[in-house]
Amino acid sequence: MPRHEPERTCIVTREARSPAELIRFVLGPDRQVVPDLKHKLPGRGVWVTARSTMVDEAVKRRLFSRAFKAEAKASETLSRDIERMLRDDLRQGLALANKAGCVITGFQKVESAVMDKPIVALIHAAEAAEDGRRKLANPLRKRLGEAISSFPVIQVLSNDELDLALGRSHVIHAALVAGAGSDGFLNRWHRYRTYCGFEANPSGLGNETGEPTILKPAGTEAE
Repeated sequence: MPRHEPERTCIVTREARSPAELIRFVLGPDRQVVPDLKHKLPGRGVWVTARSTMVDEAVKRRLFSRAFKAEAKASETLSRDIERMLRDDLRQGLALANKAGCVITGFQKVESAVMDKPIVALIHAAEAAEDGRRKLANPLRKRLGEAISSFPVIQVLSNDELDLALGRSHVIHAALVAGAGSDGFLNRWHRYRTYCGFEANPSGLGNETGEPTILKPAGTEAE
């Protein structure tokens, strides 16, 4: 059973939320505000809704000092620093999914996977050409139909970032296969895109909301 954590109150909105929807902050020895993304750092924590705009608001209104009841130095770049940390975490999540055997790369292999593998997401490098994205989108539409609106198509990582995460050269397209490793990556991705305020999928395949649709292998019945 997963451990249940009590709700925490955002210092900006004053709304109570699950810790998964918030970012925890602690004070460092130099009174600097430090983000604690894994909720493990010692000391008293304060919480902010996990969106960059909320972090900016907390810095602008000097809410950290009020919440900590002490001098708190919050960098003007704090929200961008957190975005960078979440992006690094996303890349690490992809590396872990790859080690777990959940990532398929290479255009032809990805195209084949779209047709007959239990994939849970498509991943394109940010620089991927529209033609390549379209060629993979067509068979995906044939398999999913209207369910494509909830199928993740991820385009936030650059070619260099994909290469670094996967330990390969010139990765442009990848498919994520269902498994424990893919769950971890998708959770990181949802957190990153929520923080950045991404409301729509630039590929036009869907709005990337809700639980991902899992493509069953060809020839099997949906449960």
